[in-house]
Amino acid sequence: MTRYRQVLAVPGMAPLLGVSLLARTAITADVMALTLFVVLGLELSYAAAGGVAAALTVGVALGGPLLGRLIDSRGLRFVLLVTVAAQIVFWLGVPVLPYRFLLVASFMAGLLMVPVTAVSRQAIAAMTTAQQRRAAFALESVQGELSYIVGPAVVILGAATVSPKVVAWGVGAAILAGGVGIAVLNPPMHAEDEAEAAATDRPPRRQWLGATMIATLTMAFGTTTLLSGVDLAIVATLREAGQVSWAAVVVVVFGVSSVIGGLVYGALTRPLPTWLLLGLLGVLTIPAGLAHDWPWLCVAVVGSGLLTAPTLGTVADAVSQLAPPGVRGEVTGLQSSAQSAGFALGAPLVGVAIDLTVPAGGFAAAGLAGLAAALTGYLLSRTASHPARTSARSRVRLVNRPTLSWGSGAGRLRPGAAATRVHREQGERGQC
Repeated sequence: MTRYRQVLAVPGMAPLLGVSLLARTAITADVMALTLFVVLGLELSYAAAGGVAAALTVGVALGGPLLGRLIDSRGLRFVLLVTVAAQIVFWLGVPVLPYRFLLVASFMAGLLMVPVTAVSRQAIAAMTTAQQRRAAFALESVQGELSYIVGPAVVILGAATVSPKVVAWGVGAAILAGGVGIAVLNPPMHAEDEAEAAATDRPPRRQWLGATMIATLTMAFGTTTLLSGVDLAIVATLREAGQVSWAAVVVVVFGVSSVIGGLVYGALTRPLPTWLLLGLLGVLTIPAGLAHDWPWLCVAVVGSGLLTAPTLGTVADAVSQLAPPGVRGEVTGLQSSAQSAGFALGAPLVGVAIDLTVPAGGFAAAGLAGLAAALTGYLLSRTASHPARTSARSRVRLVNRPTLSWGSGAGRLRPGAAATRVHREQGERGQC
């Protein structure tokens, strides 16, 4: 646990993680709060509720890079002021808006959602050293799992015991508190040695949105596609077994396994490649479909749960390393958009697989989606590394050509020492 103590000892880190946990818990539950309000408060169909949820999700996916770019250009507090104001208006208006206006308002609220996750990741990259960063992102991914476990459960309980309208206001208040808290903390978005470069240098998109970055974003998309599909597959499996009320228990077991996996992985000294973690996650997800009742399903999801937080944390770490300081907000927003798109696609994809086959087919579809993203990420990464290796070998061949210089003996020629030194340096760079 030494690594985690070092991370939490970083000035401002513990308050940032605490405040962002509150806001992330509310944001994780916002779709559930709107769904229950439409179904129970407006007494409309689940399809109508799905329309509102989809509008919010699409808005979040589109708004991520836009808000990130605004953070890069206008600063964190300006973006928090705009987004917090938008959330106040939206959540106060939810109980009184007719359905058609609620659809439009949900999209706008998603577009201007407080960028808590993206800000937390950008601040972690700025506040930690390279040695601390993997443990820090492991804590961030564990935070996400905790919000996933707590948020929807609290909303469901509140809607059942109080009212969907009060729950909607409560979600809005928690998002407001989190956004204001982050604005008060005002965490740095760039390390001290990056601040000047970030202010003056904004590289064009073609320089940083290369094969390696696309590979990482693809794996971010694949991870959440898998996770969204697993949630639906759990419900479908237990519904067929007549045990749908136990789905919450299985989801909690999955989430707790992810928390444990994230904490263990963050404490390790050597990381694993993102594509390997995602590939293993996909492989371990497929056999979960063999379970046909809730106790065995609890056992079956432990393996994939243990790899969930490590995969999410590794993706966030990779994005932070690839993003140039001047566009880190935009890049982090792109990561959030990729993950939001994965969450939006996962459930329909797995739902089609379940309808065409059996509930076990849902786990297979989710696992194969993760495997496909892992393979794509691996191939893209290999494609990006080939030119560098080829260039390095070419430089070595050029430098290895004998350079003649006068030695100590009269009239005797020998390879120049400078050429030998350059050859060694170029060869070492080619191995990196």
